[in-house]
Parts: sequence; C-alpha cells; structure tokens
Amino acid sequence: MKCIVNGDVVLLRALEGPLSAHIAAFAAWARQQGYTLRSRYRQVLLAACFSRWLKQQAVSVRRVCAEHSTQYLRSRARRVQIHSGDAAALRHLLDFLRREGVIPPEKMAPCRLTPVERETQAFATYLRNERALAETTVANYVPFIRGFLTDRFGKGRATPSRLCARDVVRFVQRQVPRLHQKRAKLLTTALRSFLHYARYRGDLATDLAAAVPCVANWSMTSIPRGIPADAVRHLLASIDRRTAVGRRDYAILLLLARLGLRASEVAFLELDDIDWAVGQVSVRGKGGQRTALPLSTEVGEAITTYLRHGRPQSTSRRIFLRIKAPIRGFLDQTAIGSIVRHTLARTGIKAPTKGAHQFRHALATQMLRHGASLIEIGEVLRHRSPQTTTIYAKVDLDALRQLALPWPGGAR
Repeated sequence: MKCIVNGDVVLLRALEGPLSAHIAAFAAWARQQGYTLRSRYRQVLLAACFSRWLKQQAVSVRRVCAEHSTQYLRSRARRVQIHSGDAAALRHLLDFLRREGVIPPEKMAPCRLTPVERETQAFATYLRNERALAETTVANYVPFIRGFLTDRFGKGRATPSRLCARDVVRFVQRQVPRLHQKRAKLLTTALRSFLHYARYRGDLATDLAAAVPCVANWSMTSIPRGIPADAVRHLLASIDRRTAVGRRDYAILLLLARLGLRASEVAFLELDDIDWAVGQVSVRGKGGQRTALPLSTEVGEAITTYLRHGRPQSTSRRIFLRIKAPIRGFLDQTAIGSIVRHTLARTGIKAPTKGAHQFRHALATQMLRHGASLIEIGEVLRHRSPQTTTIYAKVDLDALRQLALPWPGGAR
C-alpha cells in the first residue's frame, strides 16, 4: 500500500511506529529548508524505517534518543547499504522532533573538566562577556593560554596566584622559536591579556603582563595589497546577475568594495540592520561596536534586487543565505572569503591575495589617491587606532617621491 507524505514523497509502505504522526511535518520542514525531492525522499524514507524499527523495539516516542538512531543504523547496515548522508538525516529528524517538543532534549553527560580547562574556559568567558572580543579572537587566544597553564601546572591544580615572572619568560622563550613571527606576536598578546585578567580577578598581586618578553616586530614593513580598481570593475561585471547566486554574490562584493566591510561584517548582516528610510546600514564591527554607514544607491539596489528576486524564503533574519539546503545564514566569515576566491578563480583575475580583505585595502588606496586624509580613511574603515591607518601612507608613491631627498652627488 503506497503512502504519499506531504503531497510529493511516495513511500511503498504505510507509516507506522511512534514517529508516524510527525513524519509529514518533518517532510514539510525539509521542503522549507530547500532540500530537493530526491533528498527529501531519502530523509522521509529513513524516518519511516526508523519509526518502524522503534515500534519493533517497543520504544515509546518520549523515550527516543540519539542512541536509538545509532542502534538503528547498525541494524540497517546488516540488511542494506548505508548511504553517506543517512546519519545526518536521522540527526536532522531528531533535532526537528526536539524543536517541536515531541521528544525530550538530549541529556548531555556532564563533562569533567581538568583544572587547566576550567581556568581556560573562565578566561574565554571573560573575553566574550567583559571584553566583547570576536569569537575568532577568543579562538586564537585560548590555545596559547591552555598551553601556558599546562606547561606550568601540568595535570595538577591550576592556580594563577602561584605564577611568577620566570614562568612567563621561560614559556615564551621556549615557544617563540617554533612559531612564525605573527603567531609569536599573537602568543605574547594572548599571554598579556590572560595576565591582565588574572590581576583583574585578584589572583595576581603584581603586574606579570610586564614580564612578557617582546617579540621583534618591524611595524608596517609591507605595503597593503589592494585589488586594482580595474580588476574590481571586471570582477563585478563578470557576475551573472540573472541568477539568484549571482544577485547574492554581486551584493556581497559591492559591500566589500564600496563600503570596505570586513568579511564577518557582511556574513552577519541582518535585515533589521538596514534603515531604508534614511539610507543607512548599521554594521557590527570589532568588539561588538555598531557604526552607521551610508548606503549608496548602487549598493542599496543590489541588496534590494537580491532580497526580492534571489533570497530563498526563510525565517532567518540574516540578509545573505546559503543557496543549498539547509537554507540558513552563513556560519562564519569563511563563506564570504570562499565567494571571493571562487569568483576570482572563475574570471582568471590576478589579484594580490585570494581573500576579502583586499577590498578594504583597495578602498583606502582609492580614497587616498582622491585626496582623502588618513583620518577620513580611518573613519570609513572604522579603525580603532590611528596607527592602523598610517600604513596607507606608503601606497601613495607619487607623494612619497616628492618627500625623498636627492641622491648625494646628483643624478647618475
């Protein structure tokens, strides 16, 4: 006896088991998430087979948990071939049932943290809540601090009050030779941040941050590598804006090129961040700070076109969404970098780098060549320190040549 689920998924057997009453809703959810009919069929088929197996095992709906899906897949593997996405499909089913309140939340076994892990997690929480640092910064700092505390305390109790300057210096001296200069600088920055935190918390009576050795660093040794203006025009013109993907990618690249946004700022933009009445976009920058930037007609029209004729239907408040199922906002800024990288590769443009940051450098360079001051550039790029902007003085080679002293002895 055939069974039609949600109007388009046809199964050869009727639904049965404790989950049968919820499989149609699960199929509707999968359709809403943008899964193809073939993919939805596979997910619904697995859900139906899983429900039938649960009935055979006399498992009631309120007792269903992740362990049952693992057991079912082992049982299924003895009879038929397991597909690569079967485990993920059952995870989606269980997540859906939990969100709907059909099955109880999964009980997580308490994880016993080591003393070092407890101290490291407390520091990470401080960075997020008190310092409002970006998640990427926290992820960069934490491994260094975990390594430092492990080096000093091993598996024993991690007690910051027992730290001394010798511990700090010894750790840095051992680690720095193994690291690239940028990673070495990051290590010392993370270590100073942790020692400031320990003193702030009252664990240290002295300022051990001052004992962190300095890593040799020559400021502004390189010229910012911005993509040339002609390459930007070529890149934008190459995008096929007749497709949904093209409309999305065009709007993303315009935000990078015209407003100089960071990749993370584009990825996390939300519908409520745009004030269409006054033509402004509110950008969440480093440290959670918000800045209102003017939205040019060109950028505004690109976003509007995507929202009206390219953005999939979704309950997500993110502006830019994935094209493939599950339809949702980007998880992080790497998706923006991937879009830039793939667009460059498709057009064959020889850009200075493959990342999104080159558009910020390009915008600053163009502003400088059109007479903008470093202060104005810093305001547009939202630099927190004027020192960050001074590197762009090096890209105006014509102006620098006028400052150059003549070669002793005259021209040769």
